[in-house]
Amino acid sequence: MTIFKFLSSIVALSGCLIVLPVWGQKFPTTPEQIATAQKVAQAGVPLSDLAADAPDTYVVKRGDTLWAISNIFLRSPWRWPELWGMNLEEISNPHLIYPGQILVLDKTSGRAILRNANAGDTPAPAQASSSGAETPTPSAPTLSTPRNRDEPPMETVRLSPRTRVESFGAPLATLNTSAIEAFLSEPLIVEENEMAAAPRIVAAQENRVMLTRGDRAYARGPKDAPLLDNQGKLQLFRLFGIAKPIKDPLSNEVLGYEAQFTGKASLVRSEMKEETEVGSGKTKTNLIPASIDILEAKDEIQVGYRMLAEPERQFFNYVPHAPNGPMEGRIVSIYSSSGLVNASQNQVVLINRGRRDGLENGHVMAILKNGETLIDRTDPSRALIKLPNERNGLLMVFKTFEKLSYGLILDITDGVRVGDRLTAPQ
Repeated sequence: MTIFKFLSSIVALSGCLIVLPVWGQKFPTTPEQIATAQKVAQAGVPLSDLAADAPDTYVVKRGDTLWAISNIFLRSPWRWPELWGMNLEEISNPHLIYPGQILVLDKTSGRAILRNANAGDTPAPAQASSSGAETPTPSAPTLSTPRNRDEPPMETVRLSPRTRVESFGAPLATLNTSAIEAFLSEPLIVEENEMAAAPRIVAAQENRVMLTRGDRAYARGPKDAPLLDNQGKLQLFRLFGIAKPIKDPLSNEVLGYEAQFTGKASLVRSEMKEETEVGSGKTKTNLIPASIDILEAKDEIQVGYRMLAEPERQFFNYVPHAPNGPMEGRIVSIYSSSGLVNASQNQVVLINRGRRDGLENGHVMAILKNGETLIDRTDPSRALIKLPNERNGLLMVFKTFEKLSYGLILDITDGVRVGDRLTAPQ
């Protein structure tokens, strides 16, 4: 058993070591990625597919990701399944690579194979004491033969082999998702009538125009679904500004409406109706809106803004990979409340492709910078020429809707603009 396989079957939980079979764990790998890895594992990777400066050895560090390591060894980091598949025998799962492990690039066969230098037999685990420290397996003491007759017999203790366990820390993530964790619950793509039917802020205390954290406001739901307090359970809402239409730059089709996240609120008191007497035995029904408290204000919050129930938090482990076939698209929006024109690395953009087009979470797309149109000054006729579209970087799709998707810019060489083209990486 290699040390990698041994470590991949051990999970630390509350200071205890629990042995689990590797085959009992589930990881976000697709059948296509597994097939690629198995194919590459049989023959290795062509040397021409390696990065020009691929090192002979690499020590995995804290903060590394499979994407970053793939970029070190391969010319195309989205081909990480091939990096995994270089040696399925020793690197049996890409999501169980730990800091401290040494990766060795073996090119002796004319093909590239990535080996784990830490691989090797591991002694049997030691028994643990009540204090958590490892102890040798006890054995009965024996008397040794004295060296001479004048010396008393010496007590000898036989020790069994023992293992010193050192933690490598958490396994590497495929991609550093810290740039999008807070973003996952913020933007929202909705249909035209969906936001119109959502609860809305109708008033603020002291006729305030702008609301911020700590303010009390008042809200109403639609007639058939008033805001009601669920006693004993905190009800949270996300607040959104007016949704803007997103059009396809080619067909002019409205693909959806993007609602700008502005903050969060909690429901304090339900909507209700109150009957009051107005004289002559007549009564009047007063509508009393629900009370909400603003818990978070990312941007200005105003009367008329819409409220949607806070969804349950979802956890994703994104696996960057190229689409299976040709895929093209355009960047239609840069997600920002300040009206940015250019997007940079680790910023989020909206693209005009979604689930209906076969786009899925983890798909990597190449960003193409539109070639400039200019006058050929070397031509006496001053003909207009258009320079070729040049590759500018990569983005990864991380949140898909029916007709639109959000993508995280992984790396770029120049600013990304609305209208830039996207294509499947080659």
